[in-house]
Amino acid sequence: MSGNAISDFLEKLTAGSRPDVFLSVTPGVGLEMLQVDYANHTVKNYAVRPLAYNESLREISDMEEFKRIVSEMFDELKLSPKCNVTINVPTVLFGSIEMSLMLGDEAITGAVTSEVEQSYVFKRHDPIVQWRDSNIGTGENRKLFYSAVQQLVVENFSNALTELGAALVGVEMSLVSSLRALDYTGLAAEQMKDNTTWNLLTVSSIGYTLVSMVGKQIVDYYEEPIAVKSYEGDEIYNVISSSAQITLMSYPANHLLIVSDTDSVSAEMLAKNLNVDYAIEYVENNKFKRKEFLPVSLDVLPDNILKISLQAIGSAISRASDFPFTCNFLSSSEVVTVEEAVKIPVGENVYEVTPTMARLISVAAVIVLAVCVGIPFVVLPQVQAKKQAELDELNASIQQVEKQIEKLKEEAEMQGKFSIKNEIMKVLANNRVKLMSYAAIGESVPAELWLTYFSAEDDGKITIKGGSNTVEDVYLFFKNVKDSLVNSNLKLQKLEMISDDVDEFVSNLPVTYEFEISNVSAPAKPAGDDKGKDAKAGAAAGQPTGKAANIVPDSKLLSDKPIN
Repeated sequence: MSGNAISDFLEKLTAGSRPDVFLSVTPGVGLEMLQVDYANHTVKNYAVRPLAYNESLREISDMEEFKRIVSEMFDELKLSPKCNVTINVPTVLFGSIEMSLMLGDEAITGAVTSEVEQSYVFKRHDPIVQWRDSNIGTGENRKLFYSAVQQLVVENFSNALTELGAALVGVEMSLVSSLRALDYTGLAAEQMKDNTTWNLLTVSSIGYTLVSMVGKQIVDYYEEPIAVKSYEGDEIYNVISSSAQITLMSYPANHLLIVSDTDSVSAEMLAKNLNVDYAIEYVENNKFKRKEFLPVSLDVLPDNILKISLQAIGSAISRASDFPFTCNFLSSSEVVTVEEAVKIPVGENVYEVTPTMARLISVAAVIVLAVCVGIPFVVLPQVQAKKQAELDELNASIQQVEKQIEKLKEEAEMQGKFSIKNEIMKVLANNRVKLMSYAAIGESVPAELWLTYFSAEDDGKITIKGGSNTVEDVYLFFKNVKDSLVNSNLKLQKLEMISDDVDEFVSNLPVTYEFEISNVSAPAKPAGDDKGKDAKAGAAAGQPTGKAANIVPDSKLLSDKPIN
C-alpha cells in the first residue's frame, strides 16, 4: 500500500478531505460565512450579505436568493464550493419534557415528536427532532431537552448547496451556538465555572428567552413572546423588564448575563432597568457592539468586523469546542446513544475520532504494518537474485580480462625483449599528454586568434603556430596554455607582424600577428617554408610527417580565421 493510498484512506475515515465552511442565518444581520483559525484563536475569513428571514414561519424567504448569495461569498473569500458546510439557523423550537425512566429511546423519540407537532410551525412541515437527557430527574422520571427544525428547510439547504458543489454536513440552532460562543470567547467565563448558578437572558425581535444554567449545564428554559418592533423609544425596556423581573423570581441564581440580538434593544440599557440582587453583565450582539468578540485576520474587511455575530462564531467552532450541549439536526435523534467523539485539532482543521473510527484506523494501521513487514520477504529475494546476476557477470568479465593478460604475457615471453607493462604505460602516457594538449588548446583559444599548426610528439615536445589580430590575445593564449600544461616548459618562440609595410601599421589599419609557442630547443621553421608546407600537406592527407601528431587545418581550432 503506497503512502498516498494510506493518506487518502485516513482522510476518508476522518472526513478531512474537504475544507470546512460555516454559514449562519442571523436575523438583523443577514447571512454570514465564516472560518476560524483554531490555532491562533482568530477569525480567518468572513463575509456577510443581507438575507430576508421570515420570523413567523421560521424559514428563509427566498432559497434562490440564498443560493446566489452563498455563491457570491465563496467568490469573495476565494473559497472552493467543494467543501463541507455547517449552517446555523435561528432556534425554531426548544423545550423540556419529563419522561419515565422505563421508556426506551424509540418511545422517547415518538413522544417528543408528538409534543413538537403541537407547535403551529410544524402544522405545515414535518419536524426533524433532537433530544438530550439533562441528567436531572426525580423519582421514576427524567428531564429531557428537545429541539426541532423543519425537514423541508434542511432539504432545501442541502439541495441548494449540492447545486453549488458543496455538501451540507451540519445544521445547528442559534441557542446552542450562542452558548458555545460565550464559552469560547470567554465572555461568560465567570458564569460558566463549575457549580455556579446563573441565567442567560437573550432578547430578539420576537421576544426574550431565559436559560437557567449551572456552569455549562442547561437546567431549565423559558420563552416569552413579545412584539419588540411594535414599541417605540424606551417603552420596550419597561415592557421587557417588567416581564423579565417576574420570570427571574422563579429562577434564583448568582449571575445574570443579558445578550441582545436585536438593534431595537440595548443590552446595557436593559441591564440598568432590571432590579435584581446579584451581578448583572451584558453582551451587545447588535449595532450597539463596541468591540469584536474574537480577533480577526487582515483579510477581514474593517466594516465587517463588528458585524460578526455570536451565532456565527459558535457554529464555526462547533468542532473545536468542548461545550457539553450539542445539537446537529443531521445526526441521529437518539443522541444519548451516539459515541463520544474525541476532537483532535490539526492545523486549521479539527478531526473528530469516535471509538468506531479509532478501531478502523487501528485496523488500517495493522494492515499497513503487515504490508511493511511482508515487503522485505517479497522484494529481498528479487533484489538478491538481481545482484547475484550482476556479480556473475562481473566475475565473467574478470575471467576474460585475466585470460587476455595471460595471453599477452605468453606473447611477451616468446618475443623476449617485449615488455607489455612498459608498452602499456608508454601508450597511456603519450595519449594522456596529447589529450591534455588538445584540451588545453580548446579551452584557451580567444575569439580573435586562430591556429595554423599544431604538433605533439611522443617525447612531450609541443609546437603551436597561429595568427591573431591583437598582441594581447597572443599573450592571453600563451598564458592559458602554459597554465594548463604544467611542467611543459612552453615558451613564446616567435611574435611578429605578417606585413612588412610600416605605413600599414602606422595608419591604424588591421594588423595580423604571427606567433609560435614551443618547448622545442630548436624552433620549428615558419609555416611558410617548404618543410612546413610538406608537413601541412601530409597532415591534410591523413599521413604523419616525422613525429608530428595530427595537423588538422580544417578543424575549428586550426584555421586561418578567428573563432566568432
